[in-house]
Amino acid sequence: MPVRVKPRPVQAQSRAKQLPKTSEVYSLSSYLKGMCMRAQVRDFLNLVAIEKGYSGHTVAAYRNDLNQFSSYLEEGRVSSWQEVKQAHILDYVLALREREYAPATMARKVSTIKSFFGFLVADGVLLDDPTATLDSPQADKHLPHPLSPAHVVRLLTGPGRPNTPSILRDRALLELMYATGMRASEIVELEMSAVDLKAGTVRCVGKGDKERILPLHERAREALDAYLKVDHTRLARGRAEKALFLNHHGHPLTRQGLWLIVKECATAAGLEQEVTPHTLRHSFATHLLDGGAGLRQVQQLLGHADISTTQIYTEVSTRRKREAYDRAHPRA
Repeated sequence: MPVRVKPRPVQAQSRAKQLPKTSEVYSLSSYLKGMCMRAQVRDFLNLVAIEKGYSGHTVAAYRNDLNQFSSYLEEGRVSSWQEVKQAHILDYVLALREREYAPATMARKVSTIKSFFGFLVADGVLLDDPTATLDSPQADKHLPHPLSPAHVVRLLTGPGRPNTPSILRDRALLELMYATGMRASEIVELEMSAVDLKAGTVRCVGKGDKERILPLHERAREALDAYLKVDHTRLARGRAEKALFLNHHGHPLTRQGLWLIVKECATAAGLEQEVTPHTLRHSFATHLLDGGAGLRQVQQLLGHADISTTQIYTEVSTRRKREAYDRAHPRA
């Protein structure tokens, strides 16, 4: 359920006046208009899910954002999207800020609202877009924190998690993530048929159902081969399981399970830095750029739709080179 943000009325003179209590009875007309608002949200979600092919996680985030905004408007007696003005949205952003939402979260919510109103205009529901001149809250710019190559080696060759019979699976997971830079969701959704050890490739389906073929280096191939011959067969317990990575119950590994494996392996390797599946993705991209790979190549390997998303890694790579220069140069 989305967190409800208590609305404040939009007034020319003052915004301090309290709204009517939500317990007051709405008219039948307002109720029906509210139902229509929700139906238009569903139409938008169907568009991004089916026609644009957005992932289930993205669609769920859109749904939560729009349900929260709809509830805010309805409690403020706004019963149709035609009634929404830019002042309503600005007031909503202020309410989010007062509840101490992170800037990145606020920026995402406003981006969702802007996308939705763009859809309403394109669909003919609205003539004018109240978000057309609305600036999004600035999200804090956090550069990724990759592992150093030495720390990656410690992680990949470390002792692994204690008291687990699935060391081969864990090692195959770590090697595959660092070899390909795949997202956590992409890793857990892999099927056996996606891996071609002979060709040294893995077929990955990313955001928007876009497929990319990723190369596997020799160590990743060896780790996957060892896992498939021993651990996968043991974990599947005789069942014809399609999923590549299984948990100890023989079911497909979840994202939460993957995060826990990475965290515990990093702890066992003695790494003090927080390590997540995305840390390995960051490390993959940064180390490729450090080694001379082109930005477009890295973009294609990561599955980024926009190269500007990949460019952040050039900043990390430049920063790391500067730090190395400052440490090594006698005049630095």
